[in-house]
Amino acid sequence: MGSVIGDLLPLAVGVAISPIPIVAAILMILSKNAGGAAKGFAAGWVAGILVVTAVVTLLAGSLGDSAAKEPSAVVSWIKIVLGAGLVLLAIKQWQSRSDTSVPAWMQAIDTLTVVKAAGLGALLSGVNPKNLLLCVSAGVAIGSGALSALGDIVAIVVFTLIASVTVLAVVLGYALAADKLRSTLDSARQWLQANNHAVMAIVLLVMGAVVVGKGIGGL
Repeated sequence: MGSVIGDLLPLAVGVAISPIPIVAAILMILSKNAGGAAKGFAAGWVAGILVVTAVVTLLAGSLGDSAAKEPSAVVSWIKIVLGAGLVLLAIKQWQSRSDTSVPAWMQAIDTLTVVKAAGLGALLSGVNPKNLLLCVSAGVAIGSGALSALGDIVAIVVFTLIASVTVLAVVLGYALAADKLRSTLDSARQWLQANNHAVMAIVLLVMGAVVVGKGIGGL
């Protein structure tokens, strides 16, 4: 269990410090429908990570060599491919680092209902290519870790909580201290929007190197 959690920590941190969902959560908090939209977004974000990671865990478990209690060569190659994909995304993000334009969906955040905000959260966490690769990598690590069913569940929950901590912290923090955090959150939003691509490039490069290394180590 310990080694699997150790493998998950950098991946979970990579999801957690992704600038876009943090910016989205801040924008919803500062929007007209602050309370409802932000809570819906946080719920969708958690659900998206949980579902994708759980599904991949089940699929990866079937690829492991259960007799030897070790990940199969297939799983190791999957890790290498996933890691290479993260590195390629890092390069793409770095090439776009000068782009500070605001996406159209961010401009429409004021109009989001709770349900639409939840759907957006699920899309950004479970379908967005950058986070999807990190969640898939986590699911592969858990599914190939030869854990018990309870161990898999614990690992998935731990990964989901760590990966969601920044979005949840923004939403819960604002709910507890709205007046004190408003200016701080607005400053954080401006910085994250201006440096989104550069931050993600660094995160994805590090995560990609970690996943490739784990894959090579399993061959």
